[in-house]
Amino acid sequence: MKTDRTFRVIMEPLSTRLKLLLLFLVTIQQRTEAMEVASTGPQTIQKAQGATVKLACTYTPGPEDTGELDIEWSNVSPDMTQKDQLLLSFTGGRMLQYGDPSVSSRLKFTGNPKLGDASISISNVRLSDTATYHCKVKKAPGVDTRKVTLVVMVPPSTPKCWVDGGEERGGTVSLRCESSVGSTPLSYTWTRESGGAMPAAATQDPQRGELLIKNHSDSNVGNYVCEVKNAVGKAQCKYALHAYNPTNKAGVIVGAVIGALLLLLLLLLLIWLLICCCHKRRYQKEVANEIRYRYWSFEEHA
Repeated sequence: MKTDRTFRVIMEPLSTRLKLLLLFLVTIQQRTEAMEVASTGPQTIQKAQGATVKLACTYTPGPEDTGELDIEWSNVSPDMTQKDQLLLSFTGGRMLQYGDPSVSSRLKFTGNPKLGDASISISNVRLSDTATYHCKVKKAPGVDTRKVTLVVMVPPSTPKCWVDGGEERGGTVSLRCESSVGSTPLSYTWTRESGGAMPAAATQDPQRGELLIKNHSDSNVGNYVCEVKNAVGKAQCKYALHAYNPTNKAGVIVGAVIGALLLLLLLLLLIWLLICCCHKRRYQKEVANEIRYRYWSFEEHA
């Protein structure tokens, strides 16, 4: 009798554990066979302004998901207290658009929503389209979701290449490159197109677009290319670098001083001529007045 009781005590926990294990396996199987939205594809997409972007959202319904298909695409509000903005839906076999027509009119399904493809495309994307988009697929009793973040950027404009300072032999040459338009971060890279390899003493600043060449010489002469790029585009410009003899600074200073003195002398000469001219006119006027005075005096005595 004692052995039977002991056996019964041991078997009861085993039976309970077996039931729990079977229940767990059934639950896992039901979850595996339930509605599932694929998580493949990038969750963050960077796209150039004006392009067309595809937001992927494919789904596989479970065998028990026999309800009416309902797909919703929403713009996730950054404010947790505000509701997400519904943009596009597929319900009752029809596509419906919501909200601002300037946004919703550029959205459409890329495939057949009934056949497991709830992906959409946004044409002519704008900076204001940057947001997180939420795809929700419901086919009762199954439901699943996916979020995709879109970042719209402006590609860099054609940069301007120039030399900051001179191109004198023996000096330090600063090649500069700058793009006036483009979403940050922008990265600049200088390469040598002709004339050989990059100078050994050259250093680059990829943020400022500057190439410094120390102890400039004829071996550095050639065409240099600056490329600016960001995540959605790139552009470039070229600069033909030369090497000139250093200017004679002492001669330049002496020439400037002599030129200034000559200009001063010319100015003094003009002032002297003006003074002389004024004196001459005054003398002529005084002589004319004297002649008139004598003539009037003679007439009175006569």
